[in-house]
Amino acid sequence: MNRFDYVRAGTVAEAVQAYGTADRARFIAGGTNLVDLMKYDVERPGRLIDITRLPLDAIEDHAGGLRIGALVTNAALAYDARVGERYSLLRDAILAGASAQLRNAASTGGNLLQRTRCYYFYDTATPCNKREPGTGCPAIGGLNRIHAIFGASEACIATHPSDMCVALAALEATVRVSGPAGERMIAFADFHRLPGSTPEKDTNLEPGEIVVSVDLPETGYARNYTYLKLRDRLSYAFALVSVAAGLELDGDRVKTARLALGGVAHKPWRNREAEALLQGKPATRETFQAAADLVVAEAKPQSENGFKVELARRAIVRGLEQAAAGTPQSITDKRIQ
Repeated sequence: MNRFDYVRAGTVAEAVQAYGTADRARFIAGGTNLVDLMKYDVERPGRLIDITRLPLDAIEDHAGGLRIGALVTNAALAYDARVGERYSLLRDAILAGASAQLRNAASTGGNLLQRTRCYYFYDTATPCNKREPGTGCPAIGGLNRIHAIFGASEACIATHPSDMCVALAALEATVRVSGPAGERMIAFADFHRLPGSTPEKDTNLEPGEIVVSVDLPETGYARNYTYLKLRDRLSYAFALVSVAAGLELDGDRVKTARLALGGVAHKPWRNREAEALLQGKPATRETFQAAADLVVAEAKPQSENGFKVELARRAIVRGLEQAAAGTPQSITDKRIQ
């Protein structure tokens, strides 16, 4: 691990100022991802700015929804009564991720900023465009079973690892950030980036900007929803494919639909055409299969992850059926029947 300066900020303004006066600065809260990256020599910050003392650990009513402070832990968020009642999709996605110990430390803001678990990204003995731009992407044609089938580029085929972010994408949350130019709001769909030619940039944050809160809208799809996570083992594993589905039903027809996928792209993946296809249609397997077919039609699998295409198609159908029936995937019994 390299040498670095350490600064403890007392206010958001102090944190932003400390970032701007250092080379290779990083904000740190729970450190559940950043510390690992430092140990593997993937991240080499010149300064760590401790933000754990900032007043960003509250969950508050806001504009008909909820405002979640960036320092609210994943555990506190998942077990908040208001989240459980109004945003069950988010609760279930959080509880599907990591372990209880990690959820006790991991923060809301940090969850948004966690980095890919691509094998090559973590292995500093191999080239990686995300870690060192311009060196190549050995996952293309290499070990790519866990990699993207949507939105990848010739520079990078890594996936975003978060479960919570998939639910936030489906809920259409908003991220409030603060930086040298002041505060601004970022729609969740615009927060993360596809790799393109700059895979080293995971988000659209400007240098020195810090996540202050995540705002949830009034509609939480608390009745007809599911978070379905398919993985290699039942506990403490990242998704091969996950589905966050929320439906508003009018009788036996779909009034509105939200659908987001995890484990398949560089960011939580949504297909708005598929969501539009569902609107006004009967909530039947045939309708859900048509939506799933539309989503996977644009998949571009790699040499070892073609199975994800059919896995995603089936997961979408299963997830929409669970949401329509009001029988979400169990968060205690993770087995898929």
